[in-house]
Amino acid sequence: MKKKYINFVVVLGCVIVLMEVVLNRMLVFNTISYSLNMWVNSIIPSLAPFFLLSDILINYNFVNYIPHNISNIFKKLFNVSDNVISIFFLSLVSGFPTSAKNVRTMYDMGLINKDEASHALTFTHFSNPLFIMGTVSVFFLHNDIYGLIILISHYVSNIIIGIILRNNNNTNNNNYNVSNYDNFSSIFIKSIKRSIDTLLTILGTLTCFLVLSSIIINRFNMNPYNGMILKGILEMTMGLKSLSLLNISDIYKIVISSMFISFGGLSVHMQVISFLVDTDISYKPFFCARVLHLLLSGIISFFLCLIIL
Repeated sequence: MKKKYINFVVVLGCVIVLMEVVLNRMLVFNTISYSLNMWVNSIIPSLAPFFLLSDILINYNFVNYIPHNISNIFKKLFNVSDNVISIFFLSLVSGFPTSAKNVRTMYDMGLINKDEASHALTFTHFSNPLFIMGTVSVFFLHNDIYGLIILISHYVSNIIIGIILRNNNNTNNNNYNVSNYDNFSSIFIKSIKRSIDTLLTILGTLTCFLVLSSIIINRFNMNPYNGMILKGILEMTMGLKSLSLLNISDIYKIVISSMFISFGGLSVHMQVISFLVDTDISYKPFFCARVLHLLLSGIISFFLCLIIL
């Protein structure tokens, strides 16, 4: 019975959105054009290399090349295995949703089990540092120091989450090493295909959430402040751009930007869910961790502003 009502709500929602698309054709056309432009000029250049390289590194057991003294520190800090630590290090430089993609890749290869995968998702949700220090700090906030504050608060709060939730990981920290007999050319082609599939998934979710936010804002004639909050919840980048245009204190812009980035937006959450399809990896720990992440990053960025600015 519950499923029947859920199905009814989904169908009703799709019909309403379809009607809005017909009634607001130009708005939807411009929004889709914007999302395609963002995907081609921003997302592909910033994420495609990391998708490809991280996939290749996982296939070549990247974890074996991390110095043991460094990996052991983080293993004890987060109470995880070597393979989860490799996801952590790759996520530091690649950004989301690469972390979720890497979790799914390792899970499929048998390098981590479902509990480790669910746990890894909670504290490896890092934004691409180039996005924070480039797009956010230079193009949106026009100040490198602001970007540095957001970057520090985002990373530190994620590490704190990993420490807080370390006892939630009940695995025995054993490694699950799988020998890979594929040659480089085979791994390279497979990595390209998986990267393209991931980028197309991002395009689809990004476009859908951008269109949805535009329709809601237009239908309810939201003011810039409410529109900014809605955009930030649904699609992070549009929320950050709208926030940068508001006439409010820079401290508020830094704190809210940090919270938007740490939560990721429902568009990113949907991308993460897409990687968990056909697995028994739980999404709930990821969502709860993101709520904690946005709160911690907001608090840390506020105090950093008081100290630095």
